[in-house]
Amino acid sequence: MSLSAKIPFFEGLEPAEDEKFARGCAWRRFESGELVVDFEDGSTDVYFIIAGDARVLVRASGGKEMIFGDLGAGQFFGEMAAIDGAKRSANVTALTKVELCIMPASVFKSIVFSSPKICERLLTLLTTRLRASNARLFERSVLDLRHRLYAELLRLGRPRRGFEGQSIVSPPPVQQDLAARIGCRREQISREIHAMIEEGLAEKAKGGLVILHPKLLESRISASLAKAD
Repeated sequence: MSLSAKIPFFEGLEPAEDEKFARGCAWRRFESGELVVDFEDGSTDVYFIIAGDARVLVRASGGKEMIFGDLGAGQFFGEMAAIDGAKRSANVTALTKVELCIMPASVFKSIVFSSPKICERLLTLLTTRLRASNARLFERSVLDLRHRLYAELLRLGRPRRGFEGQSIVSPPPVQQDLAARIGCRREQISREIHAMIEEGLAEKAKGGLVILHPKLLESRISASLAKAD
C-alpha cells in the first residue's frame, strides 16, 4: 500500500520511505453514523480520509456542541493530539461510509520531521485552520444570529454554474446542522432563511439553496463588524 498514491498530503515521499511508513499504518472502514474518535479520548493517532465524509464537533464550555466542519477524501484530523499528546478536543463521526488510514503519532512525526516539504504543508494547514477558527470565534462574539448565518452560508456555498455572481449550498443545508454550526435553535434558522427568500437574497432550487447576492451578504457582514468596532 502506498501512502502518496492514496493521500495527497504525502506526495513526494521517497518510494522506500513510503512503503516503510505505510506498513506502520492501519486501514479501516466505518459505517455512516459510527463514532471514529470522541472527546477526551487519549489516543494520538492521525486519521487520513481515503473515501467518504466525516463531521467534526467541538465542545464549548458548559458542554454545548457545535459543528466545526465536515471533512472529505484527502483531508485528515487528529494531528493536534499526535503533536502534543493531549486528549482529543473534538468528536469525529462518519457522515457516510468512510475509509481511513490510521497512522500512529510516531509514524506521523517521523514523516514530518524527515521531509521539509511535508512539514511545510502541515504548518500551512495548521495556520489555515487556526485562522478559520479565530474567524468563527470572532463572528460568534460580535455578530448577531442573522449575520452569523450569512457568514456560514457564504463559507458553505460554491459558485453556481451558469449563474455569474451567485453561489449555491448543495446539497441543501439541514437547518438543524446550520443551527449547530452557528450556535442557535433550528426554528431561528428557519425564520432567517424564510426572511432571506422574502427579501430576494436566496431561493430554493433543485439540489440546493441558492445565494442570489453573495456580495451583498459580504457587505452586510462587513458593515455589522464595523459597527462592533
